[in-house]
Amino acid sequence: MNIQIVEDDRSLSEGVAITLSDGNDFHKEYTIQDAKTGYLNYGNSLSLIILDLNLPDGSGYDYLKFVRDRSNVPVLILTANDLEMDEVTGLTLGADDFLTKPFSLAVLRARVASLIRRSEITKEASGGASGENSLIYELDDMTFDFDKLIFTKGNEEIVLSVNEQRLLKIFLDNKGRVLTRNLLMDRLWGNDGDFVDENALSVTINRLRSKLEDGAGKKHISTVYGQGYRFDD
Repeated sequence: MNIQIVEDDRSLSEGVAITLSDGNDFHKEYTIQDAKTGYLNYGNSLSLIILDLNLPDGSGYDYLKFVRDRSNVPVLILTANDLEMDEVTGLTLGADDFLTKPFSLAVLRARVASLIRRSEITKEASGGASGENSLIYELDDMTFDFDKLIFTKGNEEIVLSVNEQRLLKIFLDNKGRVLTRNLLMDRLWGNDGDFVDENALSVTINRLRSKLEDGAGKKHISTVYGQGYRFDD
């Protein structure tokens, strides 16, 4: 299991690597101090990326965009920026979690374990099942293959983050039903939901909407005011 740590503070990045390797099954942690090295060392074999927003040669947001254009690997943002807008921007661009400095290393390790666990559940969910637990769905000109984790619209691939994949699967398995925000928070983040800002759900839903809907066609995700959300064919 490979984790890339993109953090300009070498002592912090090395401390994070030691913390994650202590008593865990993480085989390699790649510590990187700048965006350029991150680009050069990016690879599809990564299990998780821990990303600082303030890098000496660029913005972590740019690196996040680079990653999201290529894969759905979980991304955890570490930053000294404690403004709500920074968190919303990171989540909007596809980050899966957000942790503000200073932070507890124990909390960091728990967040990392949770992200990897959710990612593995998404990959293994409902293997070989059919009916409500089907892994392949077709909707309009879109195909969602949760077995191979390939999502397409027309002839183009849609890149979904881990949370977007999980949210889409929940919606597809509950078409026509109104799902409350609390239920979705619980299904997406479980016990970790207590640490997640409610904005994260709104951002994830809006990102999924933007990827599935082009603004002129059919709307699939509806807001049922005062109740929650509903997904329709």
